[in-house]
Amino acid sequence: MRKKLAALFTALIFSITLSADIRDYIYPYYDQPSFSNYGTIGLMQMPTARLLPEGSLAFTWSHYEPYLRGSIVAYPFNWFEASYQYTDINNKLYSDVEAFSGSQSYKDKGFDIKFRLLKESKYLPAVALGVRDLGGTALFASEYIVATKRIKNVDLTGGIGWGVMNRNGISNPLGKITERFYNRGVNSTEGITSGGELNTSSFFRGEEAGLFAGAEIFLPKIKGLRLKVEYDATNYQEESYEPLEQDSKWNYGFVYPITRGFHIKLGYARGNTLNFGFSYSGSWGKKDPVVKKNDPPKKIEYSRTYKYVNSLDKGNLYKTSLEFLRTKEKLYLQSADLEDNKFKITFTQNTHGSYPRMMGRAVGILDQLSPDEIDTFVLTNLNAEMPLLTYEISRSDFNTYKRLKITEPLLSSSEIYKSKTEDLENYEYQPITRLPLLLNSFSPQLRSQIGGPDGFYFGDLSYGVKSEFIIKENLTLLTTASIGLVNNLGDLKLASDSSLPHVRTDIVKYLKQSKKAHITRMQLNYFKNPFGSFYYKISGGLFEQMFGGIGIETLYRPFTKNYGIGMELWRVKQRSYRQLFSFLEDDNKYMTTTGHFNFYFKEPRSQVLMSIKAGRFLAEDSGFNFDFSRRFKSGLTLGAFFSRTDISYAEFGEGSFDKGWYFLFPLSMFSKKHSKQMTSFGLRPLTRDGAVYLVHAHHLYGVTDQGVLSHSTRDWDDIYD
Repeated sequence: MRKKLAALFTALIFSITLSADIRDYIYPYYDQPSFSNYGTIGLMQMPTARLLPEGSLAFTWSHYEPYLRGSIVAYPFNWFEASYQYTDINNKLYSDVEAFSGSQSYKDKGFDIKFRLLKESKYLPAVALGVRDLGGTALFASEYIVATKRIKNVDLTGGIGWGVMNRNGISNPLGKITERFYNRGVNSTEGITSGGELNTSSFFRGEEAGLFAGAEIFLPKIKGLRLKVEYDATNYQEESYEPLEQDSKWNYGFVYPITRGFHIKLGYARGNTLNFGFSYSGSWGKKDPVVKKNDPPKKIEYSRTYKYVNSLDKGNLYKTSLEFLRTKEKLYLQSADLEDNKFKITFTQNTHGSYPRMMGRAVGILDQLSPDEIDTFVLTNLNAEMPLLTYEISRSDFNTYKRLKITEPLLSSSEIYKSKTEDLENYEYQPITRLPLLLNSFSPQLRSQIGGPDGFYFGDLSYGVKSEFIIKENLTLLTTASIGLVNNLGDLKLASDSSLPHVRTDIVKYLKQSKKAHITRMQLNYFKNPFGSFYYKISGGLFEQMFGGIGIETLYRPFTKNYGIGMELWRVKQRSYRQLFSFLEDDNKYMTTTGHFNFYFKEPRSQVLMSIKAGRFLAEDSGFNFDFSRRFKSGLTLGAFFSRTDISYAEFGEGSFDKGWYFLFPLSMFSKKHSKQMTSFGLRPLTRDGAVYLVHAHHLYGVTDQGVLSHSTRDWDDIYD
């Protein structure tokens, strides 16, 4: 085996020396790595040390008998890859009981991670450490250390693997440290778990480890086509429920990039199996990653005339500011005051997720309307009638640095602080607010249920309405409702087997009512900022699909700090499956009190937000939920969570403990216009009753998002956008 590996590398290096310099050829997308059949960046079967830039997302699909595999891959950091995979294994039934799952093939969920340990340099390769099937069934469980080095148009890879990557075996080198590394425990189909357990005790263990190697060769002048060759370390006697034949350890394949992010592939593996697939990846973290904005600050015609008229009567200034802030920038003036050449306003808005951009747009309008003697603008943004932040900006500095196209000096010369409610009460101009006000939006909605003995995919398409009825400045009624258009949910029949109160596992009963008109949420909210950085919210109504009731949430979030502390307490009752205004009664009735202490902390260097909920969950189990997420410049947020409570693994059921991940996408990424609208996608591998908390709208941490200094400094370069 070692002779074959040496021959491979010798041939590749010899071919490299004969080739001309890479600059003499065209290698489209040569810096864009490609994906393996396992759904992560790699060769054919084996991984490489390559990763995509932070803020990237990818979707891959491959057909490699007996597997169909789809993966979603995320890169929260340049040095970290996380992948969730769903594998259809067509040589095994979902279960041996036909009445339970029919002829459906087995489905396996898995989670992979990879860390870059060493960045590639002129003389050293990139080095990465990875784990496959972390917390899954252990069917594909492997660990590896891999090195990758690019030499001209060839990416060379070599590594060592454990678990099912133990072919081409050598004695486990870690066994020389302690003999415990020779005993893996879970290294065959006999040790496959039910999923969800972190088998860290088996990591890097086993009597043997496997060596693997390969190369990705970028072929010149063929529109980015690349050839993959690898020496496979997969032990196909252990990986599959039914041992797979392997006629050769050499795998070959071609990858063709249709675009930079969209690749198709065709390969031949195990000496007997044809495989094909595709992948799509994109970098979504930077500013305007998809569509460049064509939404510049607005100009006011005849602004000199307005300045003159406004210099005669400050009432004119108040009224023109009210009009043009609204019509030009969708900023809604709530109060204004002119004092000692300072023009002070408060306003609300629902267009900009970047708070400096929001303030810059407001200053731009006021600058075009204000008489020349006004030298300072003081702007306070309100949310739910709560003053969250104030910018005090020199007019001359704003215009000087705008001409110079620099922003940092303006930050130094400006003041940003948290306003007090009482400071705003005496503003001279208080326009009449037309309340109550009803705001509506309509959109199609798609809900999905993936996996299970009843079938692979169930979903429903409905048409939904979201409305916010603003009764008073700090009192709103939020409603979301929809009516089903088409679904296949009628085929769902699996009943809950949970020993806990069915706070989530009766999902099938709720989903089947989606064809009819139903109300997802009708939540009345009262917001208050009684003093300083302390906020509270009182809510009542239908909070979510399954529960309604009444409760309170509080939050202390200092303006200049990177933490928040709060609590929430709810008395709730389970809604009827019809999802209108009634609740479950008689034997199905379920009512409980749930609540949590909440702690939020944003690590200043990585900008990772960590939040902990500790308390009593809906099924009356006690424990904590830990959530961590990272927001990028584009507004994209990548997050994951897990929960542990005082119920046992047996009581929780399959999956052992609650976990999942989610993405938040700003819709403005795909538009030329700025917008605060977001869409989300998340996945919980299993629906269980343990560690479930109430889903209510307008969490105070989100409502007060602009009420911290760091969020303004983070996006300060948007001030002139």
